[in-house]
Amino acid sequence: MQVATGKSVLNGISIGKIKVYKAPKLEIDDSLIDDIEAELARFDDARERAIEQQNALYEKAVIDAGEDSAEVFSVHAMMLEDDDLIDATNEIIKTQKHTAEYAVKIAFDNQAKVFAEMDDPYMKERAADIYDIEHAVLGYLFGISGDILQGTEPCILVANDLTPSETVRLNKSLLLGIITREGSLNSHTAILARSMGIPALVQCKDVNEDWEGKPAIIDGYNSCAYIEPTGDLEKTLRKRKEKDAKQRALLQELKGKSNTTIDGKTIQVYANIGGPSDIGLVQQNDAGGVGLFRSEFVYLNARDYPSEEEQFNAYRLAIETLAPKQVIIRTCDIGADKQVEYMGMEKEENPALGLRAIRICLTRKAFFKTQLRALLRASAYGNLGIMFPMIISMRELRECKELLAECAEELKKQGVKIGKYAVGIMIETPAAVLIADELAEECDFFSIGTNDLTQYTLAIDRQNAALDPFLAKHHPAVLRQIKMTIDAGHRHGTWVGICGELGADLALTETFLRMGVDELSVNPVSVLPLRKTIRGIDLRKEPGASLKDETEAVSTEPTE
Repeated sequence: MQVATGKSVLNGISIGKIKVYKAPKLEIDDSLIDDIEAELARFDDARERAIEQQNALYEKAVIDAGEDSAEVFSVHAMMLEDDDLIDATNEIIKTQKHTAEYAVKIAFDNQAKVFAEMDDPYMKERAADIYDIEHAVLGYLFGISGDILQGTEPCILVANDLTPSETVRLNKSLLLGIITREGSLNSHTAILARSMGIPALVQCKDVNEDWEGKPAIIDGYNSCAYIEPTGDLEKTLRKRKEKDAKQRALLQELKGKSNTTIDGKTIQVYANIGGPSDIGLVQQNDAGGVGLFRSEFVYLNARDYPSEEEQFNAYRLAIETLAPKQVIIRTCDIGADKQVEYMGMEKEENPALGLRAIRICLTRKAFFKTQLRALLRASAYGNLGIMFPMIISMRELRECKELLAECAEELKKQGVKIGKYAVGIMIETPAAVLIADELAEECDFFSIGTNDLTQYTLAIDRQNAALDPFLAKHHPAVLRQIKMTIDAGHRHGTWVGICGELGADLALTETFLRMGVDELSVNPVSVLPLRKTIRGIDLRKEPGASLKDETEAVSTEPTE
């Protein structure tokens, strides 16, 4: 038996035979051509077919993994229409008289190299996107079909790496698990695998072509894979796999039940979504509402600024479908790791600390008012909460509310109906925590964004995988700030929720309840596991040793 270690994308057990995927070798020579026009036409045809492929992959990924995860394919389609990339390829064909295959290889590789050499981790990831679309175009030029990668039998797929396109093209019904030599936990492929519920291991340096056809087990809990496992080990892990399946079935029995602790404390459990296409997941997992509708995906899905009508239709669909449940929509949070080309944002040395979210909105007020008008119009169709991100001062909050009131007045004069709505903010910086008492006086609710709060508190770029060993998600400084925010909100009658990743961290659920949090908003698939945990907590009893340590850590009293 061989034990191979890596980084686990998803807790779970996968058992089956290995299929080693070898990417087709594309032999590209530097021979010259006579018919330039024919070669330009070949490139254009392959590029158009690749765009159609990416759009089809988007639709498939929405179903398999949700809109957030599928967004990468919309970005790929846009990249394939980039004038600079097209012109660079055509220029090689025209002036150097090379084949379309050669021109694509050179032009796309050059563009990928530009991204790979950037300091910003997010921009480095774009190099992988360029290689992905390059392979798509070359596939059509060579007439290679990449629809079936894992054969026709259920298998654990082993590869050096997989592009997002290759991951989505996989037949999910035949895919038992994934092991790759390269990749990262934050890559698009890892996110897709996690969203599709597929156990996967990345950065497994032991990957070997000799594994072909051998029995194997992926143990996501221990971040390893067993090649040719012993009978006893397989028996033990099959029992764990069966236990996991039973637990998932038991969770379904929690639908329709309350999020109430043994001693009678009830908490709201909402879902985080990326757009209207995720509404079904909210209903399927019985969430009490939407605690975070990421409106930036309306912008990321567009090739130009989305109109007021386009935004209104997206917001109305979610609000009306889920009524009377509350839907909290975060205003545009573009910037940092989310960029759109048509907005013409200048490159920043440190985009996480730059012009992002509310800072963009308050410097482009016409752009902001378009969204605010769409939100106000949608409020007439259900229970809306409007949430402003990255607020760090009273001035910003008041300016947002003034613009909102200005839009409301304009719509009323036009005879447009507006419903009732709540106004809140994201608490995601230490600055916001420290002035939470003042901010609470002007808000109906707070939602703590623990991802950014952790990043800004610990001074650690959460997009940089090299810093993972230093990223202490349960850091006392972060937990104390959460407690401070909850207390400040409650002093002023403002309810407080958590919508970051820590909200789904079951090891902290009891800690958050003891802090007095009012709402937890999580990925839809985390709703029922969170409900189960809440219903097993008795706040009258002393917390367990580990939870007790964390509870003590959030005390605002000075420590030795």
